Amino acid sequence: MAQDWFIELLKGTGKLMLHPVFYLSICLALYLGISRVKRERKNFTVRAMDAYFELRQLFPVGLLIGLIISVVTIAAGIPIPFAAILLVAAFTLLLSLTTEIRLLAPAYTIGAAFFTLIFLSGKKIYIPFIGDSFASLDEKIYPSIAIVLALLTIGEGVLILRNGKKGTSPKLVKSKRGQTVGVHEVKRLWMVPVFLLIPGDVLSMPFEWWPVFTIGDHTYSLLLVPFAIGMQQQIQGMLPTEAVHQLGSRVMGLGILIALVAAAGYWYPIASIAAVALAIIGRETLTLSQRIQEDNRPSYFSKKNHGVMILGIIPQSPADKMALGVGELVTKVNGSTVHDEKTFYEALSRNGAHCKLEVLDTNGQIRFVQRALYEGDHHELGILFVQDEKKWDSAVV
Repeated sequence: MAQDWFIELLKGTGKLMLHPVFYLSICLALYLGISRVKRERKNFTVRAMDAYFELRQLFPVGLLIGLIISVVTIAAGIPIPFAAILLVAAFTLLLSLTTEIRLLAPAYTIGAAFFTLIFLSGKKIYIPFIGDSFASLDEKIYPSIAIVLALLTIGEGVLILRNGKKGTSPKLVKSKRGQTVGVHEVKRLWMVPVFLLIPGDVLSMPFEWWPVFTIGDHTYSLLLVPFAIGMQQQIQGMLPTEAVHQLGSRVMGLGILIALVAAAGYWYPIASIAAVALAIIGRETLTLSQRIQEDNRPSYFSKKNHGVMILGIIPQSPADKMALGVGELVTKVNGSTVHDEKTFYEALSRNGAHCKLEVLDTNGQIRFVQRALYEGDHHELGILFVQDEKKWDSAVV
């Protein structure tokens, strides 16, 4: 029995390459990286992370979360109809065309598929590869879809907490008063592959070679389904790490709440609808509340009279090796007080072989960092500041 399951897992994994969302996710991750690099070069004439950074974040954490969700769904015997898998893929493709990466959250893709499935249930609609399976849908599948949505929403929260804070992108924008201020932007895409039990032999009808097995009196196919999960957040009023952590915690809490409501759907069918509606409304509420809070906060990354604010750090640069951090304030360079980018580099150029900085950290504590400068080091230490408006405008031109 264990050997049969292992064979089914291997076969199901191989079919991942047949799923369009797999290739869509790779293309979207590359697009996010390239567009980010273009914007950073436009703002700062240099990029922070390379164009493949988003692609490298696509799989690692998502694979682990997908494995955990797979174990839960298979152990609990939660079946998902193939029609629902196709609808989720269709809505993932459609929503990706909006370029709003946040709409690829499970609440939107699975939520849209769920309500479409309810609308099409009982209708004799023939679709290639799945036939007229909408006409024979069992009501018991709706709580199962709601549970999978809840698990993926919890997974989304974990992804945001563990990975969303990495490599947030510095950006220059205009404030309401027309001043140049800094913000941090996160556009991240993850792929979460999940093994799902597909009831019936619907997959073996178009593909005779598709593996099918039985549990008790029921027949199932095992399929590895890639779910694309997107995150998009612009942060201006607090440190990026704190803002991302706050959002991740809230999304996790929403996922747990959805799971509790969805579980009641096995006894009260209306609870499944309530759970999915809660997911969509709750996720949108979190996004809107975050935007409102950001709009009402003063800009964290604005020009200061008593130092220069660090908006970003280029990886592997002298600033990175000196352990300087985003949000810290450089108040003195080589003993000279600095208050803007010009005075910073004037003070730095007075000693071409050594650099000593007085830094006010994010906790308001003063610390000193110093480092010898070598030939080939980044000539500006690798620090990204909120640039003067004139410099930014000339870079744009």
